[in-house]
Amino acid sequence: MTTCSKKLDALPPYIFTRIKALAAQAAAAKLDIIDLGMGNPDLPTPPHIVDRLIDTVKNHPRTHRYPQSKGMPRLRKAIASWTKKRFDVDLNPESEVLALVGSKEGVAHLCAAYLDPGDVALVPVPTYPVHLNGVFLAGGTVHPMPLTPENKFMPDFGKVPDDVLKRAKIMFLNYPNNPTAAVVEDPNFLKETIRFAKKHDLLVAYDNPYCELTFDGYVAPSILQFEGARDVAVEYNSFSKTYNMAGWRIGWVCGDKKLLAPLEKFKAFVDYGAPSFIQLAAAAALEGPQDCVTELAKVYQARRDYFVGELNKIGWPTPLPKGTMYVWTPLPESLRKMGSLAFAEKLVKETGVVCTPGVGFGEEGEGYVRFALVAHNDRLYDAILRIKKLLREAEGKTPARKTK
Repeated sequence: MTTCSKKLDALPPYIFTRIKALAAQAAAAKLDIIDLGMGNPDLPTPPHIVDRLIDTVKNHPRTHRYPQSKGMPRLRKAIASWTKKRFDVDLNPESEVLALVGSKEGVAHLCAAYLDPGDVALVPVPTYPVHLNGVFLAGGTVHPMPLTPENKFMPDFGKVPDDVLKRAKIMFLNYPNNPTAAVVEDPNFLKETIRFAKKHDLLVAYDNPYCELTFDGYVAPSILQFEGARDVAVEYNSFSKTYNMAGWRIGWVCGDKKLLAPLEKFKAFVDYGAPSFIQLAAAAALEGPQDCVTELAKVYQARRDYFVGELNKIGWPTPLPKGTMYVWTPLPESLRKMGSLAFAEKLVKETGVVCTPGVGFGEEGEGYVRFALVAHNDRLYDAILRIKKLLREAEGKTPARKTK
């Protein structure tokens, strides 16, 4: 029997697939599931975007045909206009914007377009899994740059060995960060990133899909705002989180045409792009009123305030993030020795609450778990009660019983 490639076979099961399987097992055992695992928005796509999709599908049958792989001119112009308004960055929509079938696809395809066997990608870890797996599937090698509380979850470029830098071609960065929720507080970090990339001939893939989900007055930057960035950096963004369009599978990448050209060429061979009716609805999202985005950030901030506040009240010290839809927190002291995967399994099996183990984002994520704030406060309240019970049992304060 023909087997899969050695590269694919060497990868473990995708972390969210594994967590979903555990949740399914818990549901089969009649537990009420509160899924805070995957960053899968629970709120609906804004009505004006949905209305545009319905009208286009119903009344414009030409949009049912093959789309343009690089994206429709209407969408690319909308992206360029939005980027100008948001970051004061000028883009040529014809040559400096590519539409993607979600930014995850675009990241993996960038690796395939740029990396040869033996090439190195510098990846801050813990990280969004495709930053690791995309490199591996392209035949490249990952050099991890550890993100720790001591360095405020920012990579230390000075610790990358010279022999690694000689083989490195790509460096990934992602702020506001998934999974740690760290943000770029000091713009000098991005200026240093650009200098470092130029010195070592690196392509910086700046993954920025959470730039609109920020709190407490913090405003996330674009790397393309900074002088010299166009020489070394491309930037990814997505409709998934900003407009609750995760299932629509639409995103973009922008930057200098010379840097985008290999990815555009690769995509022409392997996909036709997102459906035209989705591209036009995405354009309507960017062109239409943005109060829905402001309100969404307020919802996540309120959920953050409640959930983090309650975790701290029950004795689980947890920092307050300034961005994303995630809470990244070290395991409770009483359960730290068991590791993040075993803890996540225990939590879902005994309480029905789903979280993501930190080790699923790379070995450097061990000792942490990530909660996604994708449930309303009533469900977060229920989750806190169940977590509190689990912690009390671990501390030996109450007899162990499963929550029904």
